[in-house]
Amino acid sequence: MSFAQLDYQLFQMVNGLGRTMDVLNPVMRMFASYAEYVFYIGIVIYWFTRHRIQRQMVAQSLVSACVAFACSGIIGHFFYRDRPFVTHTVLQLIEHPANASFPSDHATGAFVIAASIWIFRRKEGMVWFVLAACIALSRVWTGVHYPSDVLAGAVLGIAAAAVIHQLLSRVPKAQNMLFQVIHWYEVVENKVWKKKLVSEYSTKL
Repeated sequence: MSFAQLDYQLFQMVNGLGRTMDVLNPVMRMFASYAEYVFYIGIVIYWFTRHRIQRQMVAQSLVSACVAFACSGIIGHFFYRDRPFVTHTVLQLIEHPANASFPSDHATGAFVIAASIWIFRRKEGMVWFVLAACIALSRVWTGVHYPSDVLAGAVLGIAAAAVIHQLLSRVPKAQNMLFQVIHWYEVVENKVWKKKLVSEYSTKL
């Protein structure tokens, strides 16, 4: 059995749950379409707690996300694959344009943020990983991705977060640039919001 055949069989198993366990379909639609916004809201909340280590975490996650999405776009261009609903008859539970399926941008974005949070805050990071996994599962369940799409997105997101963290930890100039950008923002912010910032940045994590 080839990898493509195995991938499709796994897709059929997960997507088929939409017929045998249809009571969960509304939940899966919600995860597939809207759960990513929880990550965006979470990042904003972390930033506006005005805790410097958390701002470092948010800034690092945004840099990691930019790298991950850039890599995803390149991979999707050179290794283009149609969506499952284009090639096969599937149970499609959400509307989606027939663009590149591999890798999953939803999985990439969810896992790069979850991994970035986990690096700084282990317990909270595990919760974000669970949410990211639910998003990945829902994208297959609803018929818009193959399992390998979301797996590749997860690996890409985690790898980007790890590489950027190591780069910033081992290259002081890169880390100082990140701190300087945050400082410039805080100079402006402090003119309109006088609340004291909490703690300092972390250089060893």
